[in-house]
Amino acid sequence: MSAASGTPNAFAAALWRALAVYRFAALGYAGLLVVRNIQRYAHPWAALPVFAVMVGWTVFTAYAYRRGRAPGWPLLLCDLGIPVGCLLLTRFAVGSDALRAGTATIAVAWIAAPAMAWAIARGRRTGALAAILIGAADMFVRGKVNDSAFTGPVLTVLAAIAVGHVARLAAGVEERLQRAVQLEAATRERERLARRIHDSVLQVLALVQRRGTELGGEAAELGQLAGEQETALRVLIAGEPPAPDGTGPTDLRAALGRYAAPAVSLATPATPVPLDRHAARELAAAVGSALDNVRRHAGPGARAWVLVEDEDDAVTVSVRDDGVGFAPGRLAEAEAAGRLGVAQAIRGRIADLGGTVTITSAPGQGTEVEIRVPARLRLSR
Repeated sequence: MSAASGTPNAFAAALWRALAVYRFAALGYAGLLVVRNIQRYAHPWAALPVFAVMVGWTVFTAYAYRRGRAPGWPLLLCDLGIPVGCLLLTRFAVGSDALRAGTATIAVAWIAAPAMAWAIARGRRTGALAAILIGAADMFVRGKVNDSAFTGPVLTVLAAIAVGHVARLAAGVEERLQRAVQLEAATRERERLARRIHDSVLQVLALVQRRGTELGGEAAELGQLAGEQETALRVLIAGEPPAPDGTGPTDLRAALGRYAAPAVSLATPATPVPLDRHAARELAAAVGSALDNVRRHAGPGARAWVLVEDEDDAVTVSVRDDGVGFAPGRLAEAEAAGRLGVAQAIRGRIADLGGTVTITSAPGQGTEVEIRVPARLRLSR
């Protein structure tokens, strides 16, 4: 997760530790310059309290940022205000004449730390804004605007942008690493369940199918159902596990694979048909409803064929059976009588996706349900 989210992670914690090291190193450098230049200061006694505040704030921020959590705005504003205040006091302690002569400010490079803190916590744009404010204060203290005065502020802005970019990349790496760990855990659990299912449930279903076929009659129908469930389970445990966050594309072929059965033939393209996850789920549910109608209404022994076509402007799924069919107007009569299976389970789902459903049937000639959803639901391969 990003640092801005407030959730700690290893990458953000490392950046905050690096910033703490920078603060202490810059503080040491500032201390050396104070010792070297204090005789040139207009009010040497005023430099010591300023440097003491710098020491205290460095220690405090090392503690406040230690856990890798993104700090709130109160802390960030203090982190900007206190160093800028120390910088402004330089004008009094060092003196305008010494500053114009080239004497360094008391804060020197230490003043760049707040800009980098803002960049880590809130992004490179916010860090650049803090750097601009610091640069403006620095030029005000120096009392002159020239190429030399611009060098420090420009370097601070560039440093804030670079640190903010690194922080964003680190947050992205952390998110991908967490997803990979979750996906690996889900895959291991799936494999464990697959082994258990294979050793128990699938063998029982296969036995029921074989014995039902041998016995005939109602037992044969029970055996056929067991065979369908065996096929569906095999497809399920062989398919790809879903993304851990519930996002990303779904291959329509895998979503429809569970419907393959001895009485249902499934024909799909050789390449994946990636759809939005919600669209794939709704489309598969609509196909399942169509196949359920085949089992209930097409007559004994009816077979069904499911054909998936991935076209340029749409994805089309056709469900055709060789059952008894029905007369024109039968669906309208069923809806008027309150039987809304087709209207809600199929047409309603597909209409919500912006697609269309065409149902063609005639007595003795079977039924064909053609479902089309627009190409905008198809994600990049």
